[in-house]
Amino acid sequence: MINLTTMKYSFKHENINCLITSCWPLFLSAFTFIFIGIGLRDPWPADEPRFALIAKEMVETGQWFFPARAQELYPDKPPIFMWSIALCYWLFGSIRLSFLLPSAVSGLLTIFLVYDIGKRLWTKKIGLVAGWLLLFSFQFLLQAKTAQIDAMVCAWITIGCYGLLRYCLVDGNYKWYALAWFSMGIGVITKGVGFLPALMLIPYGILRFKSQFISNVTTTSAWGWISGIPIMLGAISLWFIPMLLLVAQSDNSSLELYRDNILLKQTVTRYADSWHHIKPAWYYVTAVIPLFWLPLSLMLPWLVKPWLVAFKHLDARIVLPVSWVILVIIFFSLSPGKRGVYILPALPMLVLAIAPYYQALSQKKGLKLLLLVISLLLSGVLSLLAILGLLDVSAITKLVSKIDVEPWYLFLTIGLSSLSGIWFFYRYSKWYAWPVFFSALWLTYSTYGYILRNNVSTPINIYERAEQQINKDSEIALVSFSEQFILFSPYRVYHFGYHTALEYQLEAAYQWLSNDRRFVLIAEKQINTECFDMKNAIKLGVAHRRNWVLLPFSAKRDTCSYKNSEVEVFTYKAKNI
Repeated sequence: MINLTTMKYSFKHENINCLITSCWPLFLSAFTFIFIGIGLRDPWPADEPRFALIAKEMVETGQWFFPARAQELYPDKPPIFMWSIALCYWLFGSIRLSFLLPSAVSGLLTIFLVYDIGKRLWTKKIGLVAGWLLLFSFQFLLQAKTAQIDAMVCAWITIGCYGLLRYCLVDGNYKWYALAWFSMGIGVITKGVGFLPALMLIPYGILRFKSQFISNVTTTSAWGWISGIPIMLGAISLWFIPMLLLVAQSDNSSLELYRDNILLKQTVTRYADSWHHIKPAWYYVTAVIPLFWLPLSLMLPWLVKPWLVAFKHLDARIVLPVSWVILVIIFFSLSPGKRGVYILPALPMLVLAIAPYYQALSQKKGLKLLLLVISLLLSGVLSLLAILGLLDVSAITKLVSKIDVEPWYLFLTIGLSSLSGIWFFYRYSKWYAWPVFFSALWLTYSTYGYILRNNVSTPINIYERAEQQINKDSEIALVSFSEQFILFSPYRVYHFGYHTALEYQLEAAYQWLSNDRRFVLIAEKQINTECFDMKNAIKLGVAHRRNWVLLPFSAKRDTCSYKNSEVEVFTYKAKNI
C-alpha cells in the first residue's frame, strides 16, 4: 500500500534538494526574472529618462566624455553608468532594448559573485542558497530591473567584498586583493560610495589580533596592505585625470563648473550637508529594511543568537559580512540625506551571512508561518482591491485616480495566481509561499504591468496630441521640464537650463517665441496670463499628474513685464528611440 505521507515528504525534500544543489535552476530563474520585460517599456521617471537621454546623446553627438542632457552638462554623476547604456544603444540601436541591460547584467553578476564566494567559504549548497535568497529579495530585484545607477554600483561593491573575502579567508592570492581595490575605484567613478568594501578591513583588522586562524591565511606585509589605495586611485584616475586635463585645456567656464560640481558638491557636500531627501537617523532601520529587505527582514530575529555565537567563536565568515552590513547602514545613516536605495549594496553580504543558517531557519515554525501570512496577506489584499475596483467601489477607485490607469486586472492576476500557487504548494511546504507570491508579482508586472503603465509613465500621449495640432517641422521650447519630454520629443527641442529659476525660464521662453513655427510646452499652472493669452493655448491633456498646453506665437501678449533674458539656450533634436 502506498504511503501518501511518505510520498509527500519525499517530493518536498527531493525538489528542495534539487533547487539548492544545482546551479542551472538558480541562474535560469535569475535570468528570467531579471531580463523578462526588457523591450516592453520605455524609460520611466524619475531617473531613467535622464540616463537614457544622456546615453543616447553621447552616441548621436560623439561627445562621450562629458555627460549632457540636450547640450547642458550633467555634473551630478560620473559617466560610467551612462557609458554602459550608450554602449548598449550603439550596439542595438534601440533605447527600449538598451537602457535596462546594464542594471540587468549587474544584477546577474552580483548573484554569481554571492554564489561563488558562498561556495568557497562553505559549500556549493550554501552558495546556491545565498543566490536564491538574493534573487527573491524585493529591493535587489527591483533595482536589477530599474535603469538607475544603484544596481551597477552594487555589483562593483560586491566585487570588492568578494575580492577581500577571497583574499583574506580563502586562498590569500594577492590578485583578489588587487581586484577588490580596483573595483572600488571603478565603483567610485560610477557613484561616489564605491569605496565601501574597504570598511570590511576594520573588523578584519580586529580579528587579526584575536584569531590565529585568520593570521595564517594571509602573509602580506604592511606595504602590501597599503598598496590597495594606489590601485583604487589608479582606477579612479582612468576617468579623473583625462577629465581634469580636458577641462584645463578647454578654457570653458561650463566645463570648469562641471569639474567643481562633480568633485565637491556631488561628493563631500552631498554626504555631509545634503540638500534633499532629508530623513532622520533611524530611517533605514524603521522605514526601509522592514519592507524593502523582505523576506530577509523577517529572518533577522531568528539570526541574532546564531550570529552572536559566530562572533563569540570569531568565525570570520560571519563576522566580516555582518559587521560590514552594520557599518554600511551606519555610514549612510550618518548623512542627513537618505534614500532607501542607498543601502542596496549591503544586501549581497547579508544573504551571505544568512545562507549557512538556512537549514535551521527552514525548521522554524514561527518564521514559516510569518512568511505564509505575509504572502497570503499581500495576495489577498491585491485580489480584494481588484474585485472592489472592478465593482466600481468609489472609495477604492479614488486610490488610483491620480495614476491614470486601472490596475484591477493586474492586481487580480497577481493575487489569484499567488493564492492558487500558495494553496498548491502548501501541501509540501509553507516555505514556498514567498517565492510563489514573489514570482507571480514580478512575472506579471514585468509583462502585462509594463504594457499597462508605459503610456502614462511617458509623455507619448502629449506628443501624439501635439502632432494633431502642429506641423512636423515645428520647434518646441520646454519650461520647467523633465528629461522625458526631451527624450520622446519628435520635434527639435529648446530649453533654458534644468536648474534655471522658473521666472527666468519664462522670460527666456517669451523672448524665444518669435514666429509661428515655435511653441512653448508648459504645465498650465505655471503660465503667466499677463504675458500669455490662454484663449489661444493648445490643450494637450494630462501627463505626470499635470495639465500641459502648447503656447503658440498667437498666445503671446504685446504688453508683458518680461524683459530681455540672457539665459543660455540649449537645443537638441532626438532621433527615433
